[in-house]
Amino acid sequence: MSVISVENVSKLYRLGEVGTGTLAHDLNRWWHKIRGKEDPYLKIGQVNDRTKKAGKDDESNSKNTTSPTKSISAFPRFSFSEFSRDYVWALKDINFEVRQGEILGIIGRNGAGKSTLLKILSRVTMPTTGQIKVKGRIASLLEVGTGFHPDLTGRDNIYLNGAILGMRKHEIKSKFDEIVDFAGVERYIDTPVKRYSSGMYVRLAFAVAAHLEPEILVVDEVLAVGDAEFQKKCLGKMQDVAGHGRTVLFVSHNMTAVQSLCRRALLLAQGQLFMEGPVPSVIARYFEEGQSGDGISLWSSAETAPGNHLLRIKQIRVLNDSDRTGNLLTMQSPVLVETDFWVINNSVATHITYHLFNEQGIIVLTSGCQSEKRTEGLYKSSFRLPANLLNSGRYFLKLLIVENGTKATYEKEGIVSFTVQDTGERDHAYMGREPGVVQIKLAWNTEPLAA
Repeated sequence: MSVISVENVSKLYRLGEVGTGTLAHDLNRWWHKIRGKEDPYLKIGQVNDRTKKAGKDDESNSKNTTSPTKSISAFPRFSFSEFSRDYVWALKDINFEVRQGEILGIIGRNGAGKSTLLKILSRVTMPTTGQIKVKGRIASLLEVGTGFHPDLTGRDNIYLNGAILGMRKHEIKSKFDEIVDFAGVERYIDTPVKRYSSGMYVRLAFAVAAHLEPEILVVDEVLAVGDAEFQKKCLGKMQDVAGHGRTVLFVSHNMTAVQSLCRRALLLAQGQLFMEGPVPSVIARYFEEGQSGDGISLWSSAETAPGNHLLRIKQIRVLNDSDRTGNLLTMQSPVLVETDFWVINNSVATHITYHLFNEQGIIVLTSGCQSEKRTEGLYKSSFRLPANLLNSGRYFLKLLIVENGTKATYEKEGIVSFTVQDTGERDHAYMGREPGVVQIKLAWNTEPLAA
């Protein structure tokens, strides 16, 4: 059963100064607007397309008024081409549905429209066009301390947030101890929240939102503030919320958390719904969009290619060895490094060696091919890095051309670079980047000992 239905939702924002500068002029503009008149403060040559279109779609927006489903509808519908460069569409024609009990991931780069979408779903702002139908009560955690009053104590803010969510006092009271215990702020519960750290603030805010039993929980980047212990608790709580038939919308830049929590995800890009589907496919597309050309270095001729009188490089490619067609490199898949090179001198034994560096300039490993005399021509050499070896982060290869197995006759720093992403699932585990250059999966064995 669908509990959220988003139909052709768009959101328009005006750039620059919105007001006219005086209250009298703002009121005059408003009075003209509600009467469908031209904006009296438009610049010469500008056209107020909003007033031209007013009233055209009132009939279509009046539908479903007898339905028990709550809906958030826009006023008139507008064409995207009708506005000048002074306006920007934060969202454009978004359509999707969310089923009951589902944890839906929403991902995208900064400015993609994720927070705008959540604000519309939470009724913080209205859509410019389209409508949203919601079945049930929504609790939102859009930023640290959403809905908290800084001068009130933690105790007062729990009751305030509960009232905002439509809870009765006895319902909040029955959950009070559980909320305080989850947030871990019992010692400071009667202290004004303006004295809380950002971590304490978000712990209490999430605890209130999750424990007052909303039908729909909307969470935006809450894990970015919390520590490892808090991450484990709130991820487990969100899974528990979904397990009881309630719905979670989860926005995060932490792909490991999205992979662990969600089975379906939306990818937003430039205000549009770019992709919808299973989480692994959506995450792969998200990373590929931001890494075009990453992991490839190519030279068209031997004369301009890096190298020396012995050997010159034609091409270096760093590939996901479990999916040769894609350029997404993950911790969970093998990494293949291929090198095409021209042998120019066949009288000397040569070989290629690579030093692999991380972002801190630390050498992670060194590896080279067999040293031997080769006839002149084009060759391909490759090696594999096993899965679950490299930690997430950016890496650089330094090329060395070695003569007779001992003498490096050519060196080139950073000849190719690539990024390893962590997209693996973790069950109730820390969702941040673990320390260390490598992150190998080691076999652990635990057994009881006799007392």
